[in-house]
Amino acid sequence: MQQLDKKTTYRVLIASLVGSSIEWFDYFLYGTMAALVFNQLFFVNEDPTVGLLLAYASFALSFFIRPFGGIIFSHIGDRIGRKKTLVLTLSLMGAATFAMGILPTYQAIGVAAPIILITLRLIQGLGIGGEWGGALLLATEYAPPERRGFFGSIPQMGVTIGMVMGTLALWLMSLLPEQQFMSWGWRVPFIFSALLVVFGLWIRKGIDETPEFKEVQQKGEIPKLPIVDTLRYYWKEVLITIGAKVVETAPFYIFSTFIVSYATSTLGFSRSAVLGSVMVSTVITTILIPIMGSLSDRIGRKKLYIAGTLAMMAFAFPYFWMIHQGSVLMLVLATIIGLGIIWAPITAVLGTMFSEIFDAKVRYTGVSLGYQIGAAVAGGTAPLVATALLASFDNSYVPVALYIMFTAVVSLIAIWAVKSRVEPTVITGKMSSAK
Repeated sequence: MQQLDKKTTYRVLIASLVGSSIEWFDYFLYGTMAALVFNQLFFVNEDPTVGLLLAYASFALSFFIRPFGGIIFSHIGDRIGRKKTLVLTLSLMGAATFAMGILPTYQAIGVAAPIILITLRLIQGLGIGGEWGGALLLATEYAPPERRGFFGSIPQMGVTIGMVMGTLALWLMSLLPEQQFMSWGWRVPFIFSALLVVFGLWIRKGIDETPEFKEVQQKGEIPKLPIVDTLRYYWKEVLITIGAKVVETAPFYIFSTFIVSYATSTLGFSRSAVLGSVMVSTVITTILIPIMGSLSDRIGRKKLYIAGTLAMMAFAFPYFWMIHQGSVLMLVLATIIGLGIIWAPITAVLGTMFSEIFDAKVRYTGVSLGYQIGAAVAGGTAPLVATALLASFDNSYVPVALYIMFTAVVSLIAIWAVKSRVEPTVITGKMSSAK
């Protein structure tokens, strides 16, 4: 691995972070708007619960297209390079998000409105499906072995930074009178995202291809069909990444997306209080992620991941008990503990851990496929499952808490299967891997 000068290091980390942040800003805008706006303006129904379920279903739908985006763009990434692929994904995502901001509502064009909205959401899903793996590999494939955990945690910060940006934008717009917010205020963040995309493309333009991909090119080892090689030789690793992703993604969307509608409609909290608690928590976890990434370079990814997963399991019931106390302070505290603290070590090591179990020639495909299938199975469905459980059990939170605990069990089984396959010998700067 070549030694990077400080200027190159900063450019690589900023490029992986900025693009990822913009992508997730666009993506999370939809998730939050689904709970507050789209169920009234696009998925119109006489029963508010049905409208909300339809809005969440559209939110979940893009998660199922994400694996296809991962396959398409990871094929390009493993064939022609990480950098070019990242330009494509960011452009696609930005165009879809801007179009959402100018889309007429159901009241204006009828059933065409939700159809077009869902189509744009699917395009978002394709873009984010290819973005995450590329941003991760841009960081980890430039990283010195002894700092791979820190480098790999940087693009993970894009998830929470994007969410902070989205939540902040929505919070500012929600200060408008309700009529103005529902009329035009909700559109502003979507339209504003076009400026962010231009900035992200400018940042990524100055970055060269990663050293590890160049090495694969020089050796002539680029596979003709990366997906075929991945499924033939790395199917166990793909299953591990799917399972390990579950506890990282399902509780996250319960703490950040489901809680917006649940706390406002069922528990009676104000929208600004809920959005504020989510925003504070995401700021905290954004700060903790690189710290946890660096810690994994000293004690190992697996230990941190297991500690976070066990904590997530233990906090499932206390979380709901706290938010049911009716106190804004307890709501904020519960969200900070769950989303701000417990979730941080899980997400910080996830990407690096995944990248270390796949060979460079199929790494883009392997990490994207496992990550996006896991996100589809557990992430996009989480608000939908939680809402359906509440409706089926008389608004009891017990089934939802049990669901969070179940996701932790699934991921613990997956991480157990890793064994010595991917635990780095971080102190010496060497990597022990089966590959």
